[in-house]
Amino acid sequence: MKRLQTMSTSLKFHLICGMVLLLVLLSCIQGAIGYHQFTRSFVAEYNESAFRTANTAATLVNADRIEEFLASGGDRAEYRAALQRMDALCQKQNVTLIYVIAVDTSDYGSFVSVFNTVNENSGYTPWEIGYRRETTNEEYRNTYRDIYENGLTRAAIARTDALDGREPHTTVLIPLTGIDGTVKGILCVERPMEELNASRWGYLKSITAAAILLLILASMAGVLYLNRQFVLPLEQISQEAQRFAAENSSAEQAALQGISNIREIAELGSAIDKMERDTLGYIDHLTTITAEKERIGTELALATRIQADMLPRLFPAFPERPEFDVFASMTPAKEVGGDFYDFFLIDDDHLGLVVADVSGKGVPAALFMMMSKILVSNYAMMGGSPKEVLERVNNSVCKNNNSEMFVSVWFGILTISTGRIVAANAGHEYPVLQKAGGQFELLKDRHGLVVGGVEGARYTEYEFTLEKDGALFLYTDGLPEATNTQGKMFGMDRMLKALNREPNALPQRMLENMQAAVGDFVGDAPQFDDLTMLAIRLS
Repeated sequence: MKRLQTMSTSLKFHLICGMVLLLVLLSCIQGAIGYHQFTRSFVAEYNESAFRTANTAATLVNADRIEEFLASGGDRAEYRAALQRMDALCQKQNVTLIYVIAVDTSDYGSFVSVFNTVNENSGYTPWEIGYRRETTNEEYRNTYRDIYENGLTRAAIARTDALDGREPHTTVLIPLTGIDGTVKGILCVERPMEELNASRWGYLKSITAAAILLLILASMAGVLYLNRQFVLPLEQISQEAQRFAAENSSAEQAALQGISNIREIAELGSAIDKMERDTLGYIDHLTTITAEKERIGTELALATRIQADMLPRLFPAFPERPEFDVFASMTPAKEVGGDFYDFFLIDDDHLGLVVADVSGKGVPAALFMMMSKILVSNYAMMGGSPKEVLERVNNSVCKNNNSEMFVSVWFGILTISTGRIVAANAGHEYPVLQKAGGQFELLKDRHGLVVGGVEGARYTEYEFTLEKDGALFLYTDGLPEATNTQGKMFGMDRMLKALNREPNALPQRMLENMQAAVGDFVGDAPQFDDLTMLAIRLS
């Protein structure tokens, strides 16, 4: 068992398995394509044969007499002679059915049988003249319409799968036109394709046999080639790396020089030799590295100040606007954070509100945060609904998102005079809304995909009203997911309880109360995530 486990984790095993899986996949793709093309070619050949039979049968029918044939119930010598010749053609050509129908052109939902001949080996019973039947399905209905109305001169409907016990067959249809050029009826020929299944099965067996043979040969060749050219050199590289890790000393000579003729493996061996030299040099210059670390710390402190300056921090933010009061805060988990908030006047009566949370933490998240904040505010000031703004920001981010980071965003536009808010949610937390004189409650809106996830993503916007003396509270997941020393999270219930403890508080007081509640709950546990909050109250 141990030997089997060791083999299953070896490079040789994984390379061979990968090669075999690739060959299996390619064989399946080739087989599926060939199967499809084989079926199409087979059906096309049978269609052409059936069309030739249909064209011959059409010469036996006087299209201008179809209505007379129906009116007489087939009691005409001409009708009986044509039916007899058509039946002889059906038997001779070994087709299942040859029949002529007059379709109800009001809705093409039914037709009347004019001529109907059945192959004596088919097991079918021929329809009597005048027999009315509903159109088989929508495909036939559309084909009838195209023949009568759109000038279609030939059509074929093949059935190769889902046959309910019947053999594969194809039905071809051609119009019967009168002397005035109008379609008087449709002549149909159904031809069996009993050889199709056997032929396709034989094709699949051949493809399968060839694929198995190829897998065996490729696996044998792969074992020899991969072992010589890849596995043995890589084992030597692994042994040298283990030696260096244990001894922490350089080899007497370059141990991996010229280890393989394959360029990538030779470069890997040279890289290991260089890594050993560089690592020893790193240890010798640890003091320099320590000084560099201190310099980085200084730069991180500067980055913290720069990030803080990016966010609105002067309160009251709009002292000349008594209609509303807004307050926000962002407490990063590290020196710099990935959360951000923003609020800005788009015009005198519209205020943009943003709360967002970038994936990850630290410097990369901070850089992504600043880019996202600028994009949101710039696109919002250019005009457009929250939905349109998020879609533009998402497309801009995705075009240059090699790091594959993303950001959840809640963006709303408040009409100050009416309290109407139009918002869109890109994978962010639910907002919390308080109606005038009421309690704070979650507003469970519809979430879209995070910004930066997929280029071309679409977002849904919705509306609600922020009443006078009502409030809106926005936050990032660092609030409900704040964790204490026992591993328990603050959660939504505690968040709503903290808000409703003083429901009429102004935004600044609201955030202070929330910060105190989180601090009491978390205690001495370290802050795990950025914590960002924004509150606004209409007066």
